[in-house]
This record gives sequence, structure tokens and C-alpha cells, in this order.
Amino acid sequence: MHLRFTDEELATLVEMVSLATEMANMNPNDEGNAGFARFENLENKVLEAAKNTGLAEIIEYDVDRGKNRVTEKFQESSFFQQCFDEFRNAVFWEELMVRLADRDLSRELGEATYLAMDDEERRKRLEPIEKNYWAKFQREGMTPLFWIDHNEDA
Repeated sequence: MHLRFTDEELATLVEMVSLATEMANMNPNDEGNAGFARFENLENKVLEAAKNTGLAEIIEYDVDRGKNRVTEKFQESSFFQQCFDEFRNAVFWEELMVRLADRDLSRELGEATYLAMDDEERRKRLEPIEKNYWAKFQREGMTPLFWIDHNEDA
């Protein structure tokens, strides 16, 4: 199969496979390594092809990995990096809210009662707590958060 791309389309494809590879690299378990290798190998193939066109200035060879990659300079200003950064930011805040709400509801009801709830009831009880945290974080960011060591007074 042969595909033909304009330079602009190829640049977009480079960003797409780089974003996909960055996402696959976030998989921390051993089972994910095979999937990541597939993504990384395809990214290398696309980057090698792109290097032979007008995109050579945004692609470099990583000697340590033995594969091509986009340059840091390109990555810093790329759309795919903006997407990746926004995704990580959104996941961070979502996870923080969900975990804090879970903790609060578990403390309020007791762990046994909390664990005995079905998913629908738990979701119904967690939603207003999550919304409250979301409003606080939107208003104040991380300012209200601080760490209390168990051996220290607040």
C-alpha cells in the first residue's frame, strides 16, 4: 500500500504518531511494553520517511534509543505537545477531585458502608462532593492544598 501526503499532511501525521507514542509511553505496566514498542516502531518509520522530505529540520536521531524522534525545539511549540500537556493537566485535576471525594465520603460513612454501596448510589453521593472540590480548585487552584505530616501539628 502506498499513501501520498502533502508536506502539511505529513507534518500532521508526524504530530499524531508522536502524540500517540507519548500516550502509550504513559503505560507503566510490563504488558504495556509490547504495545509501546509497536507505537515507537511505527513512529520511527513515519519519522524516517518524513526526514527524507522537507521535514528533516524537525527530526533527529536519538542514539541512546536507536530511533528517530522530533526535536525538542519542535516539540515545545507543537500542537501535539499542547494536547499532551492539556491531557495530563485534566487527568491530574480529575483524579485529585475523585480521590478526595472518595476519601471524604468513606470517612463520612465509614469504610464498610462506603464499600457496601452499589456503584450508582456511590456515584450519586460523590457527585456533589466532586463538584464542590471542582469549584474550589477553579477558584483557588492549589493554594488551599498543603501536606500535614502525621507527626506534625497543622
